[in-house]
Amino acid sequence: MPRSTLPELLLLSLLLCHWSHRLTGADDVTSTNECGQCIPESCEPVRCKARELSVRDDCGCCEQCLGTEGELCGGRGGVGRRRQVRCGPGLVCVSQSREVLGAAASQEQLPEELEGTGLCVCKEDGAVCGSDGRSYQSVCALHLHSWISVRAGNERVHKAHDGECKLAPVIVMPPKKIHNVTGAQVYLSCEVKAVPTPVITWRKITESPKGVKLLEELPGDRVNMAVQVRGGPSKHESTGWVLINPLTKEDEGVYQCHATNMVGETQSYGTIKVTDLNKYKKMNFIAPDDDM
Repeated sequence: MPRSTLPELLLLSLLLCHWSHRLTGADDVTSTNECGQCIPESCEPVRCKARELSVRDDCGCCEQCLGTEGELCGGRGGVGRRRQVRCGPGLVCVSQSREVLGAAASQEQLPEELEGTGLCVCKEDGAVCGSDGRSYQSVCALHLHSWISVRAGNERVHKAHDGECKLAPVIVMPPKKIHNVTGAQVYLSCEVKAVPTPVITWRKITESPKGVKLLEELPGDRVNMAVQVRGGPSKHESTGWVLINPLTKEDEGVYQCHATNMVGETQSYGTIKVTDLNKYKKMNFIAPDDDM
């Protein structure tokens, strides 16, 4: 290559580098100018659930609320699209399926306003017990409740321990009073809420010949009686019932529903009154006159 061309090549290289730098700088200026001038009066008014969730937007101008657990996050922004939302402290934005975001399974694409969105999910999974004695589905839910509590002028709530709070048995639905005839099928039920799950037993209150009250464990040797327990109907609840079939006069009396766990115990009472069907049939009723 002739020597006379070397300076020209060097000059050309310098010019290319110069224009490349100018172009890059122009792009940066354009990116910076996308926010434009900050005019606070043009910002939409927002009210966040807690002060800790209030931040400035990407342009540092308008106030924006961070997403809480279970709320939509992300988004591509732009005209006609959902505004981008970031998650609050301790949360991450996790992409979700169309079904979770509400789009039909047959659709190939999500609605434009939901493109690029996800859900705010707590980084620490698992329920926790708060210092207020309440159970929370996550530590993030506890923090949110604590922020709201402080905002309302109440005490701050902190995590007491992992896992749900222990709860002594509380009878949600006590046994009822029942009145029926012999030969019928009846039952008494009792709903109890407790953590951990309580042990539910049934007892019949009887009296000894000397008038001393006794508690007879059921079903005992009664062939017409069955005792069962199941979980529900709500979380941390158990339901116990005693079924009597056929009902006899000897089944009349007071029944105790007793619930216990490692935290405490409680009881409630129901009654069964029995009318002898044979005596009922023998009763004579006066037929009404036809003229009446």
